[in-house]
Amino acid sequence: MTQGEGPDNGGRTARAVAQDVIAARTDAYFNRTRAIVERFGDRKVTYAIFLRRPVISAPRLMVEWLHAVAARCGTTLECTVMFPEGTWVGAGEPLAYITGSFAWLAPLETLMLQLLGPACVAAHNAYQMAMALPHVRFLAMEARHCAGFDMQEQMAYAASVGSLAARKEGAQGFIGGANDATAHYFGASMGLGTMPHALVGYAGSTLAAAEMFHTVYPNTDLVVLVDYFGHEITDALEVCRHFPELAATGRLSVRLDTHGGRFLEGLDPASSYAVLERHTPGSIRRYRSDKELRHLVGTGVSAAAIWRMREVLDEAGFPHVRIIASSGFSVEKCLSMADAHAPVDVIGTGSFIPDRWSETYATADIVAYDDTPRVKVGREFLLRRKSDL
Repeated sequence: MTQGEGPDNGGRTARAVAQDVIAARTDAYFNRTRAIVERFGDRKVTYAIFLRRPVISAPRLMVEWLHAVAARCGTTLECTVMFPEGTWVGAGEPLAYITGSFAWLAPLETLMLQLLGPACVAAHNAYQMAMALPHVRFLAMEARHCAGFDMQEQMAYAASVGSLAARKEGAQGFIGGANDATAHYFGASMGLGTMPHALVGYAGSTLAAAEMFHTVYPNTDLVVLVDYFGHEITDALEVCRHFPELAATGRLSVRLDTHGGRFLEGLDPASSYAVLERHTPGSIRRYRSDKELRHLVGTGVSAAAIWRMREVLDEAGFPHVRIIASSGFSVEKCLSMADAHAPVDVIGTGSFIPDRWSETYATADIVAYDDTPRVKVGREFLLRRKSDL
């Protein structure tokens, strides 16, 4: 599959493909390699790019950038993606082959690897989250955890690709992101979200914040943070009673974001076990690691906390009020929630960002010079098979 040339997305991309920027950001030995090759004669080369762990293929940002650089420099390249976007890639399998001038490609190696590896690993994480909880919708909230917009864009793109893979298997996946700049990756025109804790503090009460929001955005579904004052259940019920029509029509949601230093209102270790015993006893009767127990019955947004909120909403006559959960929903936490059958409707998370960055390192090796196969010893598995040509 050969990817076509992607669009230049404005001044930021134009700056990123400028030769002086590339020379400054790449590793010095690649700049020196270019000078040597230009002195002794350029050759056509083919690079193979791979990762050392299983991933979901997410090559679009890299491919678009390479084509943007080629267009700006007036040169050509051939970029063959071996695994279409959103498909599974095994550890060590060549994800893409890139062919072109050695003098021109050498300085690009560092930058193109930066655009590939992290996105592929994050896409795999997003895929695992979506598959663990296939009936739950996810909201990508990666921006605050990223080192600048370039990383944010990679992570939002990755979440959309992981969702693409999961949706093919029946999951809902990530339905949107938290800001406008990356909304297009999810087929949207703007970011999703309603209120931060700061607005609740400004309003002075959870109900007052909900009233303010609804006054300014009456046609937007109301999502209310209920943990600011530590009265999640009390405040959630107060808001539901104040907005009975929104509650009855499914236009009201409560968001749990209780931090890990305390339990949801009314819970403690014993009552947390009791909640799960009532609803999903099998989840706590098996051996559990300390981390799994924290996800199930610990402080913060545990499975027991979600089940308890669902209990009180239903008992109070608000079965259509949705529960949104956030706070550290990694792959592992999602798996624990699935095991406890936690009745969560939406999860907001940025925890698909790889937590072991060393796993995101992609590697590029030249596997052919002027169409003659040649690669360093130990990397023969990267050579192109005749069936791939």
